Parts: sequence; structure tokens; C-alpha cells
Amino acid sequence: MTVADDSDVLVIGGGIVGLSAAYAITRAAPGTRVTVLEKESGPARHQTGRNSGVIHSGIYYRPGSLKARFAARGAAEMVKFCAEHDIPHDVTGKLIVATDRSELPRLHALVQRGRENGIPVRELGPAQITDYEPHVRGLAAIHVGTTGVCDFGAVADRLASLVQDAGGRIRYGAEVRTVGRRPGRVAVRTPDGAVLRAGALVNCAGLHCDEVARLAGDDPGMRIVPFRGEYYELVPERNDLVRGLVYPVPDPAFPFLGVHLTRGIEGTVHIGPNAVPALAREGYGWGTVRPRELAGTLTYPGSWHIARRHWRYGAGELRRSLSKHAFAQAVRRLLPDVADEDLTPAPAGVRAQAVLPDGTLVDDFLITQSPGMIHVLNAPSPAATASLPIGREIARRTLAVLADAGAMRA
Repeated sequence: MTVADDSDVLVIGGGIVGLSAAYAITRAAPGTRVTVLEKESGPARHQTGRNSGVIHSGIYYRPGSLKARFAARGAAEMVKFCAEHDIPHDVTGKLIVATDRSELPRLHALVQRGRENGIPVRELGPAQITDYEPHVRGLAAIHVGTTGVCDFGAVADRLASLVQDAGGRIRYGAEVRTVGRRPGRVAVRTPDGAVLRAGALVNCAGLHCDEVARLAGDDPGMRIVPFRGEYYELVPERNDLVRGLVYPVPDPAFPFLGVHLTRGIEGTVHIGPNAVPALAREGYGWGTVRPRELAGTLTYPGSWHIARRHWRYGAGELRRSLSKHAFAQAVRRLLPDVADEDLTPAPAGVRAQAVLPDGTLVDDFLITQSPGMIHVLNAPSPAATASLPIGREIARRTLAVLADAGAMRA
């Protein structure tokens, strides 16, 4: 067994939230010794690097919630960060389109929610929709001008560099196997036998955050239930069907925004995601099954409550997962000109969704504390958009933990 140099803060997870937290700590308290532990060989290999790259405006989220506050603030900060660091980005705006009369009340409610969250929106009729997106059809829509796209993987890479420039360390291939603590001190062990010690630990482990919390002896009160988001792309010769970003009206009963159209920063049009249960926490395809993780999901009461409550919705998602034709039919509600052969499979992502034992899908960001530790237990979309203010919030709490740890040692 080897003992590494002590740190002030250990951050578990090298996704955009963990790296933003490390970056914010080094900025708020220069000289603080920060070590980021990432089990993969590089940053942003899971949720951060496998999303559609949308900088969300914050229009969807309950006024006063962390998502509403951090997304609206984070969108502006993300655009500024990308501009300052020459990271590809574009503020394209987006349409949220109602294709059925039953969706009109929800669309009007979004207009009100946007105004409550301080987000400028413009209501559109059918003719105005085609001014923005000539191939999109709908009964009504709203235009949200502050939405954009960027390369979140490149953002994570830059944050990693900034952390290292400030004296922080990033250890790749460093999966945390055990966590221990005593008053004022925490320690973790990695597969190479190294023991790393610090005054505070920040758990930003994403798909594995609840497992890390349990390793630390904390009861997170929830479980990550992984949902795979499946994407297609338009074949290159059909990319002209979509100019920017086009979303359906979301169903407030679900945390998913529905199959939408996203013209990425590189010009490729991504279509999705379809949301189905994943058979492993990193289950990016039906062929990836991890029996222990699957058993954990299937024996969790919350999973069965979700299944009973939302089986009709789930059946539709499953059908679209197994049938490209069914997926294309869903897309044609927004984009009538798309044909089955215009779609080609694209890499999937997995959403780390926190679920309570009663089957409630945790809707807001969830950050908890225990002695010496900060646990980020729910940070799906729009966490990439909101990562800079989330990082500052984590830094504020972490520095308070460090101050308490210093008082204990004194």
C-alpha cells in the first residue's frame, strides 16, 4: 500500500460538474490543494461527453428551484466561458412546438414560466414557425432566444487544464474502492493501493454517486436508476431539414424533454433522445448487462413504482427503441419531411436519474452534506449548462467543511 500526498479536497468524478467544482475551489481559495479522481482514462466520458450539447435557457424549471436559478445563470456564463477560451459554441435560439391541440395549454404555461424565470420568449403561429424552421410544422410555438449549443467535452477539457494550471491534480484510472473518515479527515483507496487523504470529499460520481455515498457510510435516501437516451442523426445530405433547435412540448409528469431536433456545433443534426431503462449504469446499448447493477435496479422499490405508474409511457419509448420506423414516426410529428432512411444511429447516453423509494423522480438538482463530505446526488440535464454556478455552490459548501475540519484539528 502506498500513501499519496495529502490534499485539502478530494473530488470524485471528472465530468463537467466535478471539474467545475474543482475549478471553483481553486478560484475561491487559491492555494487549496485539490485532487480530482476519475476512474476513466480521461475526462467527460459519460453524461458530459454523451449529450446533445445544448445550452439550456432554463425555461422549463420550477421558479425558485436550483435548476431554474442555475440554468438561466449558467447559460450566460457558459457562452462567456466558451468565448473566452475559444471553445466552439453558437447561440441559435430554439422553438418549442405544439403539434396537437391538447398541448396548447402546456405551451402557454411554458410562456408564463419563462417570464417568471426572467427568460424572454416569443409566441409564434404556424406561419411564423416556418420563418425560423421551414420544414417544421405545428399549431403554435414559442421561440427562446437564449438557447444555444456548444462542445461540453471541450469545456470539460478546458476546466481540467485550468484546475491543473492552478496547482490541482487530476488522477485518471483512479476508481474509488473504499472511503473512510474520522473527525476532520477523510481518506479513499484506489485500485493501485494508494490511499489519498483530505479535509473534505466532494462526490460528483454521476452514475455512481449513490454508491460512493454508501461507501462513505451515508444513506443517500435515493438510488440512481439509469435511463438510456438513444439518438439518431440525419444523414448529411438531409441536414438542411433543420436550422437550429426544435423541441416538442414536454409532459410535466416526466423529467425527459421528448425527442427533439438539435443542429450541433459541427453541423450534424441529432435527433432524440428516446428514453429506456438501461441494463447497467453505463449501459449504452441493449447488449451491455451488468447483473449486479441490474439486480440493484430491479430490487429497488422505486423502480417498480415507476413501472406501475408510467408503463404506458415506457411502452412507447421501448417501441421506439426497438423500431426505427416507430422512432421516425415520432419525429415526423415535428418534421413531416423526414423519411426512415434519413436517420442513422448515433451514440447513446445514459441519464443518472435519482429516484426515491416511492418512485418519485427527483426533479431538481440534489446536493447533500454529511461530516466532511458533499454529495451531488442528482445532476442530470441541465447540469452541463449549469455547471459553472453548480461548481461555485459546491465550492462554497466545501470551503465551509474545510473550515470546520481545521477547527476540529485546532
